[in-house]
Amino acid sequence: EVQLVESGGGLVQSGGSLRLSCALSGVTFDDYAIAWFRQAPGKEREGLSCIGSHDGSAWYSDSVRGRFTISTDNAKNTVYLQMNDLKPEDTAVYYCAAGRNYVKIVLSMATGTGRGAMDYWGEGTLVTVSS
Repeated sequence: EVQLVESGGGLVQSGGSLRLSCALSGVTFDDYAIAWFRQAPGKEREGLSCIGSHDGSAWYSDSVRGRFTISTDNAKNTVYLQMNDLKPEDTAVYYCAAGRNYVKIVLSMATGTGRGAMDYWGEGTLVTVSS
């Protein structure tokens, strides 16, 4: 059974930092690229970042590039999203997801929401940034 479990969300002040974790089971980095998305109330789910399954290539959306960093711990089968300089507009439910094709995922994220390129999803973790 495939499971993706996010953790690390919470309440933080503007300018602060949080690190989200996505613990994977039933999938490995050998076969899947892992991406982070978020969905704010009343808005579409937005693709933020993706890390490749083989060489660790990473892509970021314009909204988070330079502030967020995606990384992996292969030994723990966990993906992280380090979020710095958080802003109130970063408030959302954050999801991790797994997909087979890194290039397809990045193209989908760059041109749309990226949702259709993913195979498995976590339940999400809430991040609230106060002003």
